[in-house]
Amino acid sequence: MDTTDSKNSTVSPAKQKQTSGFLMSIVRTLSTSADFEQREKEKARIEKAFRECDVRLGQLVRDHYSDLTRISHDFSNICSRINESREKIKNIKDDLSSCKTLLHCKRDELRRLWIDGVEQKTIASLLDQIEQIKDVPEKLNSFLASKHYLHATDLVVNAVSKLEGNLAGVEALKDLKAEIIFRKEQMHENLIKELNRQIYMKSSTPSTSRSGSGRKGEMLLKQTESAASVNKGGMGVGGGRVLPPQMLGQQLGSLLTVNTRLSEDLTRDPEEDSNKFVAILVESLFILKKVPEAAEALKLQIHPELIAIVARASNEVVENSCGQGDTLANSNQPHHLLELLEMVFYQFRGVAHMHNIVLSNLHRIINSGLHIKSEFMYDMKDVWSKIQGVLQLLLSEYLDVQNTEKSRHHAPASFDEPNVDIGLYFSKKKQQKNKKLSLFRFDASIHALSTNSYVEDTRQFSHSELFGDSTVGMPKHQLVCKPSVDNIKAIFKPLQNFIMEIEMATECSPGSSSLQEFLKDFIDNIFLGQVHFTVSNNINLATKGFDSLRNIIDHKTQKELGVPRPLLQSTVTVDRSIMELRELMRDLPDYAEQFLNMICNVLRGYMDTCLNAYKGIVQYDTDEKRIISAMWAKDEDISRFLRSLPSWRTLQPTDGQELNRTVCSEEEMRALNSKEAIILITNLSTDEVFIPQHEIITDVTQMRTVANVHESLEWFSNRLKNFAVTLAAKSSQVMIPEVILLDIPPVSQKTIDSLNTLVKDFKDLAEVCLLLLHLEVRVHCFYYLMPVAKQANFAGPIDDLDPDSNVLKLNKDLSSMEEVLSQSLQPKRFKYIFESLGFLVSSILVNSMQYIKKINENGIKKMCRNIFAIQQNLTNITMSRESDLDHARQYYELLYINPDDILTSVAEKGPQFTENEYVQLLLLHYRSHGDPTQLDQRMQRLKEVIDKWQDEMKS
Repeated sequence: MDTTDSKNSTVSPAKQKQTSGFLMSIVRTLSTSADFEQREKEKARIEKAFRECDVRLGQLVRDHYSDLTRISHDFSNICSRINESREKIKNIKDDLSSCKTLLHCKRDELRRLWIDGVEQKTIASLLDQIEQIKDVPEKLNSFLASKHYLHATDLVVNAVSKLEGNLAGVEALKDLKAEIIFRKEQMHENLIKELNRQIYMKSSTPSTSRSGSGRKGEMLLKQTESAASVNKGGMGVGGGRVLPPQMLGQQLGSLLTVNTRLSEDLTRDPEEDSNKFVAILVESLFILKKVPEAAEALKLQIHPELIAIVARASNEVVENSCGQGDTLANSNQPHHLLELLEMVFYQFRGVAHMHNIVLSNLHRIINSGLHIKSEFMYDMKDVWSKIQGVLQLLLSEYLDVQNTEKSRHHAPASFDEPNVDIGLYFSKKKQQKNKKLSLFRFDASIHALSTNSYVEDTRQFSHSELFGDSTVGMPKHQLVCKPSVDNIKAIFKPLQNFIMEIEMATECSPGSSSLQEFLKDFIDNIFLGQVHFTVSNNINLATKGFDSLRNIIDHKTQKELGVPRPLLQSTVTVDRSIMELRELMRDLPDYAEQFLNMICNVLRGYMDTCLNAYKGIVQYDTDEKRIISAMWAKDEDISRFLRSLPSWRTLQPTDGQELNRTVCSEEEMRALNSKEAIILITNLSTDEVFIPQHEIITDVTQMRTVANVHESLEWFSNRLKNFAVTLAAKSSQVMIPEVILLDIPPVSQKTIDSLNTLVKDFKDLAEVCLLLLHLEVRVHCFYYLMPVAKQANFAGPIDDLDPDSNVLKLNKDLSSMEEVLSQSLQPKRFKYIFESLGFLVSSILVNSMQYIKKINENGIKKMCRNIFAIQQNLTNITMSRESDLDHARQYYELLYINPDDILTSVAEKGPQFTENEYVQLLLLHYRSHGDPTQLDQRMQRLKEVIDKWQDEMKS
């Protein structure tokens, strides 16, 4: 084959068509050209192009000679090989035709050999399967030991399938088959146990790090945060929202896709990812076709497993407290119960979260279209219902519901109403008839005591009594504190937070959960009644009896309270009851309004008790007949005047400091004291009768009682005032300096107003008691001193110079009152009682001159001795010299001087006494010496001297 042919043979059809068309165009041009010259030109052009093409072709051949040579050689080799292949194919066809002819002749023998080959292959496969089956137990044990349950499930299911299929007739595998089938039947039980372990043990493992009383505040804070995080959609084993199974299934994403079978990595610990591990367990149960049985078993196991968690947590609290169960069980330490509940709440959240994951995988399988019925399924409401049921059993035991229901103290139907008269509890009860007593009893015998002890221990520690029927292998439950109704105070807030989580997780309306209903029923029907009974009983014991308001606290209690003077035991008892109710307002904030109303009712009752006791002291017949000091203290005008005096205002704190005593000058103080003395003298100094004995307090112990009532109610009202101010600041959300807001919710303004009214009532009664003492001491002075001038003989013999008996009685009375009141009143209040008393006595004695009929020098000396005796006694009481009594002594000493000399002294030095006092002096001199001729002249001269002196003072 030449080069041209080779070249042409490689030209493509499209190129050949293009070349042919070009030649036809040339021929057409030459044939249609009429002009010879034109044809020649065309011919010359074509020839020229041919030569150029030939030169170019030659150049290309020279340039690519080696390639052309190689291509030609390769083409020759290929052609020869093709020819050889054609010959070989022809020979093969001939050989196959011969073989076909030969095989057709030996068809039966070939069929026999083929059958033998198939049999041998099948036998080899069966032997291989037998070898694999023999290794199944060992591999299964290995998978189970490493907890690769998906591989184990596939292995045992495939093995049983083979043993019941191809290997069903192998008698040698009979025992192995029975073993593997038994292991398959056991497999789903192991899977369920592992699921329960993941739900109840693995999820609650971190609880040990959260135990201990030192972490209570942190736990409460975390519980509150977990409750608040529900709205944010947070999810976690420890404390977050437990999502519905459908939502959780969506979150698992690629892990739980319906169309993708889960895989298991044999090189990793399957428990590293608990979510995937649970999914694998559910997938394994599905492969075993035990999903319905597993779901039912999980549902039945919720209650006993939750009880086991409580038992383990109880034991852990006991161990952490380094005490024995019976020791904690008999101790009133509710913080151990709080610690137990914190651990249980934490673990129950983990249990709910793991159940959520299990249900998500079950729903994934149901929704995969595998025709599994959902009737056997449980849901998260069932889980939370079981949790609430176990918590109710736990709370029933620790809140002692069973015993308190038997001896329930029902609160009045309107015990929390602000207008309830709790004074009924302070009134006299009807005397109970004496019950018949048996001659002898056996309840204190050794046998009875041991039996009762055994019953009590059985009641406390028996699992069946505490949580229903006992379960084999269940941990023993130990009490962590003594059951008591008061335990609710320590656990109410965290319990409410957990209830809120439950209600949000179950999507039920607030307050509709069974645990919330149980808690509300317990508080409404048991706890509040118990609180009301306890408070009423304590106040009854403190306020009932003849000497109830005379009993004061001991020195130890006085030191603990930090008070300088003794307080009434009843006041301290009521204050402690109020403090307990205040603590309940903080511990049970949802019932703060009810407890505040109870506080107001208790205060009303105690106010009535104090008023009745006060009336018992100051009333001697009826409400209209009271002792003089009580009537004056009740009189608005006198009370307002006494409260306006500087001596009273110094008792009232102003910006934390007492009023400065320098607000009034000495003259102003004397004028105010004089005004007080004039009011008293005007009302008590009469010519008619003396003050009756029944109109004064003759029993000094009653004055001590009044003083104790004053100190107690003053202290009590200040504490109540601080409480009311704090409540008002909390309710109005207004920051008040130096006021610490209580950790309680705001209460109604109406109740706060009622509390403020009661505070004012206690303050007023305390002030009335102090005014009573202030006036009573002064009335005693009138009681003893008025008979001195009206009945004593001041014109007697020379040997009658001793102080008057009434003066001695007054001194003794004042000393007795000083001894009692100094121990019962604070110094500043004691000072208020006896302050300016010397001025009053001086005024009484000066004013009494008008009642003296006659007086001689011996009488003057006797009166001066009276004044000196009183002055000395008052000095011992007030620890300051009573200079006001010098004024009275100087007044009576003027009787030694001739009246004319007195008038001359007044004219020269000015008057030292009032005009009326000088008049009474002249009249007594006249009655004593009988000189009527000079009386009118001296009176006229006295008037002129006084008028002249007053005119000079004005000018």
